[in-house]
Amino acid sequence: MADPRQIVRVTMKALIDRLGCLDAAAETINARWGAGSSKGTLSKKLSGHLAFNVDDVIALEDAIGDYPVTKLLAKRLRNRTNDMAECLITQTGIIAKESGDVVHAVLRAEQSACANDAAQAIIEIREAIAALQAAEARLTENNPPYQRKESNHA
Repeated sequence: MADPRQIVRVTMKALIDRLGCLDAAAETINARWGAGSSKGTLSKKLSGHLAFNVDDVIALEDAIGDYPVTKLLAKRLRNRTNDMAECLITQTGIIAKESGDVVHAVLRAEQSACANDAAQAIIEIREAIAALQAAEARLTENNPPYQRKESNHA
């Protein structure tokens, strides 16, 4: 499994790139919290010498209006709790949320020239498909007539 710190670091770099530069990101964080960030500090965080903190994540995500780090952290919880995935009512909520995320991401990608927006749309589509497949698996698990038959077609 990939190091979650590295994933957060790369995701934060993408957020900083969307703001334009380290100076803009530092000023965004300082504007939100009053002080505490500089270009040098962010550079050290991006290189892995320091870790990004919750204040950094909240300030940058709120400024951009996109929440990729928060989504990554939420996925950790979702993947650990089998009880939630087993409940079809909860699963339908996940399907609705993921489908809404797909609509938002696809529209954003369509209106953007940024490859990151297209990549995010693809990720959201895959997450929605996974949510639908989880619901299908749960439904077919106890209903043998509806279970998929494996075919030998290539």
